[in-house]
Amino acid sequence: MPMTVDAREAFLAEPHRIATITIARTSRAPLAVPIWYDYTPGGDVSLWMDRDSRKDRLLRVSGRLTVAVHTDDLPYRYVTVEGPVTWNENPTFEDGVRIAARYLPPELVDTYVRQALGPHSLIVHVRPEQWLSADLTEDWVQLQAAT
Repeated sequence: MPMTVDAREAFLAEPHRIATITIARTSRAPLAVPIWYDYTPGGDVSLWMDRDSRKDRLLRVSGRLTVAVHTDDLPYRYVTVEGPVTWNENPTFEDGVRIAARYLPPELVDTYVRQALGPHSLIVHVRPEQWLSADLTEDWVQLQAAT
């Protein structure tokens, strides 16, 4: 069952979900890698990566990517977004905190960002143009009721 707009945006905004991004490349299958991200409903998906990394180099050629996020536990749910990217070449400490705070205990966030954020860092913003989603909660409830 596809999610409503509000449900898919809320799901994507939930913390502690690792995204997998896929980026087109000509010589091989698309690159697919896990990555930390940030998202606020109605906005862009923000990804923290290193300048001149494989991800960055491929994105500068393709100009777009897909972000996929899913649950590992029943009932299964997923959301994918596809869209063009823009670069923030000079991310701030606050940019790093917004992403790191989704994944780390609060007492570690500032230290991590101070250590990890540097001139090699950049934030890539993905403007969602295409969405796919599924929420199998209803199927799970029916399956449980049948047993």
